[in-house]
Amino acid sequence: MAVPATMTAMRLKGPGRVLEPDVVAVPQPSPVEVLLEVLACGVCRTDLHVLDGELPDLRYPVTPGHEIVGRVVAVGDAVTNVRIGDRVGVPWLAGTCGTCDACRRGLENLCERAVFTGYTVPGGYAQFVTADARYCLAIPARYSDAAAAPLLCAGLIGYRAYRAAGDAHRLGLYGFGAAAHLLAQVARAEQRDVYAFTRPGDRAGQAFARRLGAVWASGSDELPSEPLDAAIIFAAVGSLVPAALAAIRPGGRVVCAGIHMSDIPSFPYRLLWGERSVVSVANLTRDDGREFMRLAAKLDLDPRVEVTPLTAANEALARLKAGKLEGAAVLVPER
Repeated sequence: MAVPATMTAMRLKGPGRVLEPDVVAVPQPSPVEVLLEVLACGVCRTDLHVLDGELPDLRYPVTPGHEIVGRVVAVGDAVTNVRIGDRVGVPWLAGTCGTCDACRRGLENLCERAVFTGYTVPGGYAQFVTADARYCLAIPARYSDAAAAPLLCAGLIGYRAYRAAGDAHRLGLYGFGAAAHLLAQVARAEQRDVYAFTRPGDRAGQAFARRLGAVWASGSDELPSEPLDAAIIFAAVGSLVPAALAAIRPGGRVVCAGIHMSDIPSFPYRLLWGERSVVSVANLTRDDGREFMRLAAKLDLDPRVEVTPLTAANEALARLKAGKLEGAAVLVPER
């Protein structure tokens, strides 16, 4: 395709503000990068943390978006793994140094100098974006552009948290949004029982969870019908940590899956005693991405998405913040 000189990008120009459409130059790929025409970009809760200024060292203007499905329209001179015309996914992890202690230990998700899509480098709330080809992911052909978008963070981070939960048969999911609705399908395919915790009184969300196979669904202020083997917290609410500890059996684990969470309140030691544990997951690795995409290709997941024009990104974010989405919102640039 003929690449234009300029494009529309939805950018944030300061904390607490809304996104504004800007006409900016189409970026040029470096030798290791590809230029992508954005086909779809998922809306993630992390984008809300960017808008609210809750992540450190934000530099404005910021173009959010890290669940990008794009078509390669140009490649840098050193790119060998993708070609023009390929459809690829761009996740949160945009690049690592490869030399710090974490990278040398195979923990690139903890790289001291990592860069992140839609946070420290421009993201996919735009018509075009550049990405390091070494961090792009192949997307199973069975998923449409819009359906594939939430796999790239909701799916990936959910899957990393799922593995951190171990072999739990009774698995609790706190916050039944984009990540949980995908992970519930993975867990059910592996014959695990899913217990869904929503905002108190969210009957629609609980019904949605049951339709996706949850054996129990109720408010996060309630205890499950059976003690859980593990729980994953997707909601950015610190008070859910002691709530989840109260819901798991001795030896169980609580996994905190978000990049940001409100402060965890003090709680009695008896909730932690009995060799219960609390862990977090941070970012993802390229191996996580490849493994999850192979699994997604086998399972034929059913991502529930609401497709919204790129220029209506603020409306999609508002619906996410208000808990009015069933599944995930996906932005599609106007052509």
